[in-house]
Amino acid sequence: MTQLANRHATTAAPRATDDTAGERLVLHSEEDLLAVRHAVRAASVTAGFGIIDQTRVVTAASELARNAYIHGGGGTLTIEYPGRGAGQGLRLTISDSGPGIPDLDAALADGFTTGAGLGHGLGGARRLMHDFEVHTGAGRGTTVIVTRWAGR
Repeated sequence: MTQLANRHATTAAPRATDDTAGERLVLHSEEDLLAVRHAVRAASVTAGFGIIDQTRVVTAASELARNAYIHGGGGTLTIEYPGRGAGQGLRLTISDSGPGIPDLDAALADGFTTGAGLGHGLGGARRLMHDFEVHTGAGRGTTVIVTRWAGR
């Protein structure tokens, strides 16, 4: 794993990538959340993942997209294939322009919720993916970048 795996940053801006972008989706409705699940499932097949890793990636994407929709007022999800092209990995960048996460450490803890959920979304997504970054701040919105690598 890279040094960024399972760590979070709260001040640095998201890094630019030279990876091949696969798709960009908007998150403004419940229907968009369903579209995210379908698009990420298709992308995980393209990336060469087996059914278990497909399920991990789709679950993480669903949780993060729902957080952006509910807590951030909507946002975007970008799908990329890092490394040496399709088949090496799958990176998802979920961004919103919401209020940001006031206490990131608490939000990453299981059981933390600001709504009616179970409180496993952000921490669960971190466990399902190999690399995990969060960029957030009061009034700056939130960007979560997660990557899962094929063959790991």
